[in-house]
Amino acid sequence: MPSPENQAALRRKRLVGLTRPWLLLAPALIVLAGLLLWPLIQVGKLSMEDYEVKFGGGVGTFTGLDHYTDLLSSSLLWKTVLPNTLFFAVACVGLTVALGTAVALLLQRLGPVWRLICSISILSAWAMPAVTGTYVWIWLFQPQDGMFSQLAGALGMIDPATTNWFTERIPFYAIATLNVVHHGFPFVAITVFAGLLTIPKELYEAGMLDGANAWQRFWKITVPTIKPVFLVVTILSTIWDFKVFTQIFLMPGGSGSNPDVYNLGVYSYIQAFAKNDYGTGAASAVLLTLLLLAITVVYIRTLFKQGEEDL
Repeated sequence: MPSPENQAALRRKRLVGLTRPWLLLAPALIVLAGLLLWPLIQVGKLSMEDYEVKFGGGVGTFTGLDHYTDLLSSSLLWKTVLPNTLFFAVACVGLTVALGTAVALLLQRLGPVWRLICSISILSAWAMPAVTGTYVWIWLFQPQDGMFSQLAGALGMIDPATTNWFTERIPFYAIATLNVVHHGFPFVAITVFAGLLTIPKELYEAGMLDGANAWQRFWKITVPTIKPVFLVVTILSTIWDFKVFTQIFLMPGGSGSNPDVYNLGVYSYIQAFAKNDYGTGAASAVLLTLLLLAITVVYIRTLFKQGEEDL
């Protein structure tokens, strides 16, 4: 049996082992709490108040869950805002991952020089600010004199003088999807390409000897081998695309004049800053945060589950 002195030393060692990691993480956790946790607390508090801006500050009157009740009973939320948010995110994620994977497979087949040229070209799209990219797409689809309007008019598909791509829900979000996918696919391409470099060539050679074609090698070798990479890019893209704001808000009608194209982020902004209904705007932001937290939990659990399966 250990002596009392040895027992005390073991307890001190265990205490140091438990507290040292938290002491090392403390500065970063304090910064994150100040930058993320405190604003979240304030938004949650604001969502349960009727907040009135006054000179020199503001006054909030506690209303409980009234704003959440009004929000969740709104037909605009269920018929327009949430469907726009959900279907737009699903379309963007699917197309972004598919295009990024196709480009990664192309990079894998190219020689060093062309691979470098293509990598720099696609990264320029990723480096472009979202504001700049959005205005480029607006210019391309500008009514009457936009390049795509002129092209569609020349093919007899539309009348450029009377067609406005931004007034209808589906064309509006089709353009927004092109914008988001164009901006997001380079991240997927470079990440998946890095994963492809880790796959031993012997696996593909064995597949070819077994008579597997390119499509079969992709699904039977590539996808299972770098499945964690696909999980990461898919769920991160989902998180990013659920909270898209800039690309929607800057497009004609997206800043509030056309309620049919609201997504959850824009709806929250319009309620808070255009209508001065800060409580409903904050409640919408909390709802979006809860959706993103749910996605994040799925992301973390999936990664841990994948890690356990690999052990």
